[in-house]
Parts: sequence; structure tokens; C-alpha cells
Amino acid sequence: MGYQTPPDSTTFVSPSPQDQAVTWRDFVALTKPGILRSNLVATFGGFWLASGWNVHFIHLIWTLLGTMLVMASSCVFNNYFDRDLDTKMARTQDRVLATRRLSPNVVLWYAIGLGILGLGVLAIFSGLLAAALGVLGMFVYVVIYTLWLKRSSTWSTSIGGISGAMPPVIGYVAVTNHIDLAAWLLFAMLFLWQPPHFWALGIRRVEEYRAAGFPLLPVVKGITRTKYQMLPYIALLIPIPILMYVYNYTGVIYMIVSLVLSVVWLFMAVAGFRKPDTDKWAKTAFIFSINYLTLSFILMIIDTVHK
Repeated sequence: MGYQTPPDSTTFVSPSPQDQAVTWRDFVALTKPGILRSNLVATFGGFWLASGWNVHFIHLIWTLLGTMLVMASSCVFNNYFDRDLDTKMARTQDRVLATRRLSPNVVLWYAIGLGILGLGVLAIFSGLLAAALGVLGMFVYVVIYTLWLKRSSTWSTSIGGISGAMPPVIGYVAVTNHIDLAAWLLFAMLFLWQPPHFWALGIRRVEEYRAAGFPLLPVVKGITRTKYQMLPYIALLIPIPILMYVYNYTGVIYMIVSLVLSVVWLFMAVAGFRKPDTDKWAKTAFIFSINYLTLSFILMIIDTVHK
């Protein structure tokens, strides 16, 4: 269904340019370093899993560099297209484009340059399949998610998860040059992880998203419906470490610990229906989801089966 922007609260007022000068930190901030760090860990994990401890480190460095540049380009494009909407949320109103410290044209060319360079690095050093997955990730994030679904549908978080699931698969196929069951399991892990992770943030910031006019699930369907929606995604994470072990990609330590983490997250999500302080619960769930992903990949790397 369509989503109507609430009156008054979303009236756009063009901010005055900031007096402070642009620095290199502004260009770094446009790439969303926090997102880059977490996705580089995932890329590293995918590469390591495919290598089975027989790691070609120069190849790994080039793959990480190419993936980082592609992700950075996507994030800069996201900043470029969301520059007006960013002024309407406290979380984003200090971004460099929202405060007009940089011109949109400069940011657009910055995004294009990063994208060309990143895809070139992947194509040359990691293979055409890795580069093709980079193109797919960029297209979904910039066109499908940012320009279309984020502004029109509650499906934005789920479909946008396709782009967020690309980094570990890129790392994996950079070694194998083909997609097999392990690549699909890596994709499934990241794809399923993202919606409950982001919806926890969305619940905490629901009024900001409402004021900005984003049809996020907690805004359109409510917080209770969002809590129910989180459950199947988390539950479907449970078989992944089991399959990783059964098909001899990882060892028993990864399977047990990752399985426990998934079950704990599911119980935490169920407990959210009884928590009187929704904001506190959502913050705890959000932080746990970050630690869940980090620990899962660290354990995957440590417990990858030698080949």
C-alpha cells in the first residue's frame, strides 16, 4: 500500500552551508566506514573458507581492496541520493551532503570513481565472477534499495539484503571461481541476518523514520508486527552452521558456538514480546546482532576445515 508522509513534521527546510572546511575525513565518512569494516570481515571469511588455510595473501589483499572500493562506492551513491531525506533524521542530519559541506556533483563523481576502480580491481585480480557479483550488489543497493524500495515499500530491508550478502560470496568465488553450496550458505547467512538486525534499529528510531517518510516495517505495520517478522529470519539461521559442518566446510567448534548464538538470538527475539521497555530491548538486540555476526565469522575463519 502507499505511504503518506505525515504533515508538518516532514517539511524540508534547506540547511545553511556549514562554515567549517571540508577535510579528508568527510570523504571517508561518505563511505560509511562502519559498514565497510563489518563487510570486509565477511569478505575475509568467505575467502578464507574457500582457501581452507591455504591462503594466497596477495590475492586476498586485492580482493579485500576491490570489495572495499565497490562497497564504498555504493555507500557514497546512497549518501548522494538520500541527501535531502538525511536532513529529516537526527541520526543523519550531520552528514556532509545534508549540511552542504560538499556539492552533490563532487560526491557523485567520487562515487563513480570508486565504483569503476573497485570493479576494475575485482575483474583483474579476483575474476570476472567476483566482479559480476560486485555489479549485482551495487545495482541492488543503489537502484533497487536506495532509489526504489526504500522510498516505497516495507520490502526494502529484505530485498536490500541481497546486496549486503554479496561480500562473503565475492571473497569465496575469488578463490573458487564458481558458486557452490558453501557460497549459497554464506549468502543465506548474511541475507537472513540483515532484516532482524536492521529492524532492531528501526524499532528504536521508528519516529525518526516516520518523520522522514520512510515506509520501514515498524512505521507501516507497527512494532509488534516487526517483532513477529524478525522470528523466521533468525530461526532460519539455525541450520546454517549445521550444514557448514555436515558438508565439511567448517569444524564442530564453529557449528556448536554459532548454533548456540542463533538460538540465544531467537530466544531474545521471543522475549521481546514481554519486555516492557521496547527501546532497551531493541538496543540490546541490535548490539547482540553485531556481535553475533562478528563472532560467527571469527569462528568460521578459525575452524575452517584444512584442504
